[in-house]
Amino acid sequence: MASNNFLIGRGELLTDYIKGPKRGGEKAAVYSYGEALRRLGPKLTETSHALDKLPAEACPGDYAVAKLTLNPSYIAKSYFPSSLLRTASLTSVGSRNRRITPEKWSKKGPPQECVTTEVFVAGQRSAFRALPGLVPQLIPAEPDANQLTRIETVEAFEPAEKLLAGNDASADFYEVAVHLLPDADFNFIRGALVRYVQAAQGELFEDLSFRAGTLWFIPMKLTGQQLKRVAQFSFIRVIRPMPKLRGIRPVLRGASVALNCQLPAERAISTEPRVAILDGGLPEQHLIAPWLERYVKMDEDADNEADGAEHGLGTSSAFLFGPITPNGLASRPYANITHYRVLDSKTQEEHPLELYRTLGFVEEVLLSRQHQFINLSLGPDLPIEDNEVHAWTSVIDGLLNDGETLLAVAIGNNGENDWESGNARVQVPGDCVNAVGVGAADSTGGAWKRAPYSAVGPGRIPGVVKPDLVAFGGSGGSYFHVLRPGRRPQLQPNLGTSFASPYMLRGAVGVRAVLGPSVRPLALKALMVHSADTNGNEPREVGWGKVPEELNDIITCDDGVARVVYQGELKPGKYLRAKVPIPTQGITGMVTLKATFCYACPTDPQDASAYTRAGLEIVFRPDENNIKPEKSTAGTRGFFDMSAYSGEDERRHDHGKWETVLHDSQRMRGSTLKAPVFDIHYNARAGGSTTSDATVIKYALVISLEAPKHKSLYNDILQAYAKILTPLQPQVVLPVRL
Repeated sequence: MASNNFLIGRGELLTDYIKGPKRGGEKAAVYSYGEALRRLGPKLTETSHALDKLPAEACPGDYAVAKLTLNPSYIAKSYFPSSLLRTASLTSVGSRNRRITPEKWSKKGPPQECVTTEVFVAGQRSAFRALPGLVPQLIPAEPDANQLTRIETVEAFEPAEKLLAGNDASADFYEVAVHLLPDADFNFIRGALVRYVQAAQGELFEDLSFRAGTLWFIPMKLTGQQLKRVAQFSFIRVIRPMPKLRGIRPVLRGASVALNCQLPAERAISTEPRVAILDGGLPEQHLIAPWLERYVKMDEDADNEADGAEHGLGTSSAFLFGPITPNGLASRPYANITHYRVLDSKTQEEHPLELYRTLGFVEEVLLSRQHQFINLSLGPDLPIEDNEVHAWTSVIDGLLNDGETLLAVAIGNNGENDWESGNARVQVPGDCVNAVGVGAADSTGGAWKRAPYSAVGPGRIPGVVKPDLVAFGGSGGSYFHVLRPGRRPQLQPNLGTSFASPYMLRGAVGVRAVLGPSVRPLALKALMVHSADTNGNEPREVGWGKVPEELNDIITCDDGVARVVYQGELKPGKYLRAKVPIPTQGITGMVTLKATFCYACPTDPQDASAYTRAGLEIVFRPDENNIKPEKSTAGTRGFFDMSAYSGEDERRHDHGKWETVLHDSQRMRGSTLKAPVFDIHYNARAGGSTTSDATVIKYALVISLEAPKHKSLYNDILQAYAKILTPLQPQVVLPVRL
């Protein structure tokens, strides 16, 4: 290891905006205008009749909601039927994925079952009544008529569809997601829903509700009969039984025999990173005071939850020291912490509404913008769903869209449940695209694999790679030892993703503590993904892989290796060219080029099928001289392949374009690289359609060049770019372990 070869920074100075290539033309029509009229005319009439049967009080302002399903050949944002909806006086209020077998499609061969987009559209019932007479008056080949031909079917949104599978007669409390009209008065729908539920003698808890995007999440208490009536309210999107808060007990607690340890005498390595642990509080007696900046009880009038303080101390210990070796010396903390007690004795008193009370505390901490690094080892006991985004995920993603906070989330300990049913999948909010969902590995050694209890992927689209990362979380053969309550330094053997998550965050904060604030949170996320290794494990189980145990593996480069960090901004619709630095004389022998892109972006929780508002189209051009006669730019070579992480549906759906993390590597001859570049196009959308008011987003890119025969690669690159690139020098004395 060339221990002085630190990460190379300022890669963003190697980027420039360029003129983009010409875009492809319109896709050939699947249905003709005449076919569309024949197919959709009767369905429009049926939809109108079904909506007219709803009670008037269930349709505020006479508004109702129907479903419009797009042909799978036309799910790109450029094909969204915006013009047709305006003409029909209808408004898109959300979307989700749906599996269908279309009558026709643009692909060769007979149509097969596949994923497409189902759009929820709202309008006055008079507008739906007018549709059967309106569509025959459209002018063929004009935008409205063309958009009509891209619609596979139109249907009413039936009340029974809103009740998610799993609703049972014994449930009393439900969480309800309600569509809102974009740019409309919130009270218009809120007031109507309150009156409607009260008339049904149901109970709403408005003080615990949340808004995210154009969805309103509100808890309710309903009987079986009330449930069926409330489901008729036109703007309700989904009703599910209120999930429980995940149990904070670890999967397995070790024996009660006390294990001793020694705590470090030094203060934290750096006081610059601001770190928060959101958990169950701290016991009256503990030994982390030297590294505890603040202890905040979100509800001062509550006591500690029965097991909450022990769990809170455990997660805090995992971040501060990592796994502690019995009878050994704990590692020196990289940074101090603020511990927020978001679980307390009132959690049990407020069952089953504690989920929303706790989310309120989490939201309050995130809104304060006081912390760059946060760990959250709790959430709903609810596996993620492909077609619905939960309130926890929606709220948290919305507060992380500026890329200035790195949030680590434990993905859950349900990995031994049934995989086929989805009960073993990553738990909410581990599916956040602007956070890092962390699973557990069973060992710190080289032969590690997923800990059996650790939840599995895939995630939703986008965000199909979940967990993002895994870190050691303990196993039956190798516990994760943390501090136990008391005045003596003694250990508690535990295991769970609750400890893997802060341990991963410890590594990221370690990089920040050593290299300083020039490495921002989004770049740290990219670095953790970039340095992770799957060790041959399936992506569904470990995501991008396990983070290194050694800090040097992240921040330094071996002989023959150069790792460059880019940190910058992307403008919507623009093309950014990122140069890959190579020595003036080229690269000797074979070279492995590895690249990791990360970005943060706004989200649309009401549009499960188009959740992220930003997506990247990235092409790799290895040789600037490889230009075909009819082309103006160098030829491309495929680089990012999502096939290992997604199925056919996902690849057909969006080709990974809207994923917030892209990571891959390619091996090639060094001589084939001639002024290589990545060209990055930032696509923007809102509500699944094109948009003109997209925001600038932050990105981070990490590029590694590994050429074993070119031992001086690192220094040769620095020499070639002496006035641009520079090593990121440590700001503190470099420790050895994470």
